[in-house]
Parts: sequence; structure tokens; C-alpha cells
Amino acid sequence: MKFSVKFGLLALVGALSACTMLQGDKVDYKSASKGVSLEVPPDLSQLSRDSRYVVPGGAVSASSYAVGQSVPTLPTAATAIGDVRVERAGNQRWLVVNRPADQLWGPLRDFWQESGFLLTMDQPNLGIMETDWAENRAKIPQDVVRATLGKLLDSVYSTAERDKFRTRLERSATGSTEIYISHRGMIEVYSNAQKDQTVWQPRPADPELEAEFLRRLMVKLGVPAAQSAAAAAVGADKPGSRITSVNNQPVLVVDDTFDRAWRRVGLALDRTGFTVEDRDRSQGTYFVRYVPPNADKEEKGFFARLFTREKTEAPLKYRIALKSEGQSTTVSVLNAAGAPETSTNAQRIVQVIADDLK
Repeated sequence: MKFSVKFGLLALVGALSACTMLQGDKVDYKSASKGVSLEVPPDLSQLSRDSRYVVPGGAVSASSYAVGQSVPTLPTAATAIGDVRVERAGNQRWLVVNRPADQLWGPLRDFWQESGFLLTMDQPNLGIMETDWAENRAKIPQDVVRATLGKLLDSVYSTAERDKFRTRLERSATGSTEIYISHRGMIEVYSNAQKDQTVWQPRPADPELEAEFLRRLMVKLGVPAAQSAAAAAVGADKPGSRITSVNNQPVLVVDDTFDRAWRRVGLALDRTGFTVEDRDRSQGTYFVRYVPPNADKEEKGFFARLFTREKTEAPLKYRIALKSEGQSTTVSVLNAAGAPETSTNAQRIVQVIADDLK
């Protein structure tokens, strides 16, 4: 009897180890919470959802849509498979699907839940869906003992990184829908020389993770896996950008047309955690809020931030204004009244966008 029990346990361990060792997937997410949001990085704001944000791209006239198309669009790296097309500018990718947005919302919700995420924002009227912070279990070292215990006791091992993803939909005048997926990451680091305390801090967005989830979403939407991999790998030259000053106002000059710069700046705002309250493509304006960084603010641990709320400085309202300048586009910061902003905050915001576009 003892022999059979021992043999059974060994067989179970061996089977679990074999399953784990055969797993070649590098993305295996598990939610890190039960739907409570991790506090955003200290220089960005997570706002209430009762904003004046309109349905993305909805109810536009041909004339107003033409304003954003007034500059001839340069060829974009794109591959169409059925009614799904992937486009790329530098390290940024997005999908264009020839279906109305309301037909895509349900499959999108299922996609993220099937991928191991909980949703902390699910508002089709805003065109924005956001996951909670989750852990990529595939990054845990997969030696036999650890892999086996990790399957038996899933909470024994953990990584020092957390990820969340935002999906944003924009309708076009032709009836198709553009889908953007942006990544934000946090990493746990030691906060003192003794290495007995840690804090969570932002880490750079991962364009390859964004591309991988876009590829998986293509499969969800009916594209064969092999073709989706080839389409997501399509490359394109990355337009340059530079910061300059106009009448003491910091201005970012993007060597790209308005149409593509609009998409790239929108993705940059998503990646860096700004909450876009509204947008007016015909005027080239994103309406955002911003919380200035506080150098004296003490960072809390990850799980403490999961279940507590802090009083933060009141967010400031700004407008991110895009203006076509021939074959380039300027990006500047305006205050809530629409006047040019020359403050330190404006310089920080322009720099954040420029860093993401690099």
C-alpha cells in the first residue's frame, strides 16, 4: 500500500513536471488582485469615469473627418487578412477591423478574461477597456521542483513584475474600427542598501507584449495563427521626433503626418497612464489630466497599494494639441482654457510623450 501511494505521488509529480517543461508559451498571465486597481505611478492620475468622454470616433461628418485627413497619408506597413488589418509605425502597432465597434466589444471582453485578466474598466460608451494588474507566470524559472510546486501551490512563487493593458477602440467614418492595445508595467525593487524593503515603480512599456496580444486578438477575431504571426511581424521605418521651443513653450515635432501622429500620441498617452477625458480629432486635441510628481511621496508596497487609497494632489487639466505642419506634426501642451502652457509641468508632459515615441 505504501509503495502504491509513493508511486502514485511520484507519477503525479512527474506528469506535472513534464507538462510544465513542455509549455513553450512565454505569456501566461494570472490576475494579481480581485479587481481592485493598483495605484498609478505618482506623476499620473487615475480619474473617476464619469467624464465627458464621447464615444470614440462616433457620429462624425465627412467634412470633419476630412480635417484629420487633409495631409496626404504616407504608406503604412499593413497586412490585411480577411477583414482584419494590422498597421505599424515604428514600435507601435494597431488593428483595423472592418466591423462596427459594438460587434467587437463582446469578443474583446472574452479575450482578456480568457487571457487570465480581470477587467477594472469596461465601458463601451467610452471605447476603453482596461485590465487589472496581473503577473506573467511564464517568467518564473521553470526548474522541475519549482515548476511542480508552482502548479500545486500557485501562490508559492511570484515574479517581481506586474502588467496591465488598456484597449481603446476608435470608429472611422468608413464603418471600420481601429483597436489599440497599450501596456504598462511595474517592477518591485529594493529601496535600501540592506535589501530588506522593496517598493514598486513603473517600468518601460513593452511593445513586443503589445504586439503579442494584438496577434492573439487577431486569432480571436478569426485570423489563422500562422498568418497572424506573420502579419504582426511586419515592420516599418520609425519617424523621428525632437523637442524644441516656440515662444518659451515646449513643442514636440514629430516627422509624421497628422493622421499617424494622432494615433501615435494617443498610444503614448495610453501607455504612460494619462486618463483622456475627451478628444476632438477634427481640432487635433486630447483633453487630459495630470498630477505633478511629488519627490517626497513615500512609495508603498504592491499589495498595500492594491487595497488602500491615498489622498493625492488634485489633478490638473491640460490639452494636448496636435497641428499639421506639412509632412510633420507639432505636439504642444495647452492649459484648460486653451492657452499655450510654458510651465514645468508642460515640459514634463512633452518629455514623457517624446520618450515614448522614441
